[in-house]
Amino acid sequence: MRTLRMRAAVSVAGACLLLAACGTPSAPPAENKTTGSAATAKSAADLGGMNALVDAAKKEGKLNVIALPPDWANYGEIIKAFQTKYGITIDSAQPDANSQDEINAANQLKGQDRAPDVFDLGANVAIANTSIFAPYKVASFGDIPANLKDPEGTWVSDYAGFMSIGYDSSKVPAPKTVQDLLKPEYKGKVALNGDPTQASAGFHGVMMASLGNGGSADDISKGVDFFKQLKAAGNLLPVDPTPATIASGQTPVVIDWDYLNVAQTNALKGKIDWKVVVPENAVVGAYYIQAVNKDAPHPAAARLWEEFLYSAEGHNLWLKGYARPVLLSSMVSDGSATADLVAALPKVDGEPTFPTSAQNDSAKATIVANWAKALAG
Repeated sequence: MRTLRMRAAVSVAGACLLLAACGTPSAPPAENKTTGSAATAKSAADLGGMNALVDAAKKEGKLNVIALPPDWANYGEIIKAFQTKYGITIDSAQPDANSQDEINAANQLKGQDRAPDVFDLGANVAIANTSIFAPYKVASFGDIPANLKDPEGTWVSDYAGFMSIGYDSSKVPAPKTVQDLLKPEYKGKVALNGDPTQASAGFHGVMMASLGNGGSADDISKGVDFFKQLKAAGNLLPVDPTPATIASGQTPVVIDWDYLNVAQTNALKGKIDWKVVVPENAVVGAYYIQAVNKDAPHPAAARLWEEFLYSAEGHNLWLKGYARPVLLSSMVSDGSATADLVAALPKVDGEPTFPTSAQNDSAKATIVANWAKALAG
């Protein structure tokens, strides 16, 4: 799993994520005959249209991505599909890196052929680094809700999930609430996916714990206190969970994104009865963000990658990984979303909380100031 990804939510009405209508789909930008440089193209039309973009990307022949583990939101299949469709080789570097690592790599490798062409980031990291992004609007840009994108296309939300509790039902009883994890039956069995000062899953796991213990998105301190109690009870494992630790039984209970936990349910079928619950009183969601490196060594391939991700084909591949793509609502409306994939999404009950940027900033400050002290000793 992407154990060190620092992710944060983009504010959005929960109804949009849960398939309510988010506006009428608009027509893609019209192609024109004006051909420019891929490095400065703000749409495929700037290069003369999609065919010209594809030709330019194929001429480059390569795309550099970073921090995209194959078992995260179905990125393994997405990468293969893009390579097969366009004959462009993808170099996938540091699959378990975090968002800040992506930015660091772009700065350190600037001007080199190995620099990342595109980013997949948490909102806090993304918004702090927009100066290194190239504005680009994919063909479906107009369909994306306004609160989930920069109006110039400098950054765009991509897919979302909800925090969940995955568990080996042969080893522990089914948890119904976050507080259940404090019970003796969970002693030495609960793992949080990543350090919450760095990892989005860890961060939002603490947010989930806060909501589940009477706190709110405005006050994450109750989540920090909960993990202090969890450690004091001997229930918290000092292990970053991965598919390997789950399969081996080392981490029988995992706090992580629902799409990652559900993916393990299928991967371990017949071996481990892995089940997933999103606590009804603690439903926390977040979107992640895409951006193009303005100094991308393969600028046409970078833009073609974005077009692929935001096409129905790319979105259905995210959907196949149990993530909720940003265009899901409009795709359900126009029939381009694969129905059985939509039906397979993890079920969520209760009013979802999508922390705002301000709430995330405040929560992050609280965690940075108190997490180490809470878990000391």
